[in-house]
Amino acid sequence: MKRRIALGILIVAAALMPLALDPRGYWIRVLAITLLFAAMAQAWNIVGGLANQTSLGHAAFFGIGAYTSTVLLLKFGISPWLGMLAGGALGGLAAFVVAIPTMRLQGHYFALATLAFGEVMRVIANVWTSLTGGPGGLSVPFSPPNFAAYSFKWLRPHAYIALAALIIVTAIFEAIRRSAMGYRLRAIRQNPSAAEVIGVDTTRVKLQAAVISGALIAMLGTLYAQLAVFFDPDTVFGIADISIRIAMIAIIGGVGTAAGPILGAFFIIPLEEIMNDLLSSRAAGLSQLVFGIILIAVILWRPRGFITLFDSLRARWSRMVTP
Repeated sequence: MKRRIALGILIVAAALMPLALDPRGYWIRVLAITLLFAAMAQAWNIVGGLANQTSLGHAAFFGIGAYTSTVLLLKFGISPWLGMLAGGALGGLAAFVVAIPTMRLQGHYFALATLAFGEVMRVIANVWTSLTGGPGGLSVPFSPPNFAAYSFKWLRPHAYIALAALIIVTAIFEAIRRSAMGYRLRAIRQNPSAAEVIGVDTTRVKLQAAVISGALIAMLGTLYAQLAVFFDPDTVFGIADISIRIAMIAIIGGVGTAAGPILGAFFIIPLEEIMNDLLSSRAAGLSQLVFGIILIAVILWRPRGFITLFDSLRARWSRMVTP
């Protein structure tokens, strides 16, 4: 119950923040990206947190969603809202295809297999210039402000759409976590062999989790495309920019928990922007160096994520009030 209250406070605070920021300013864009990455990390959390399958290939599904909706808009004039559904379907299908040969892999073998798939998709997008625009990327065409066309004059609607996406993905994560499927995934995480002995179809359950996670990530790719306006294969299929970043957000915040990806996103994304703003002009690579040192320090301080900080504070409070 206390974690639900904390999660509710985070969501309410995020809902109020766009009202305090310039709707055309830089920081409301950072807020929208932060909320979007929190939703992406939450979708990754279904596989990486509940089933302990550390995927480094979710950029593949993210890029599929971004390209699907944008190509449908450019070539057929289809609304990005419908393109988002098409991208989600293709992302889920791609996740199913990838999961079939990889779900029996464990640990670093699974991580490397998924990473390779993401890299394959990046290469395909770079060479298939007739569809994706190749290294030159794609630009979302400008249209008059219209909700049905997913076009807005200011950035505030993008922030609220990203917040709505975060709430929906978090609700899906919580529903899975509390369902029979969630218990099966946690059983697989603890001991796959023992889970099979008690009758859990481990392959089927992990396939279901992978498809749901891949579909959600692909749909979030559409939101990113509309927010960024321009993207290329190295951006949306990037291993470091997408796959590793969303895994790191979930791990830093607290993997396997609903509040963890939100805490991780609100720590990592703004910190990265602040480091770039303060240090990027001083020396090449200095901002990335300081950012990496801070992340290492945080991981050493809270190896199980920021979510454990609440447990520590609660335990300390209990000792203070107990006579």
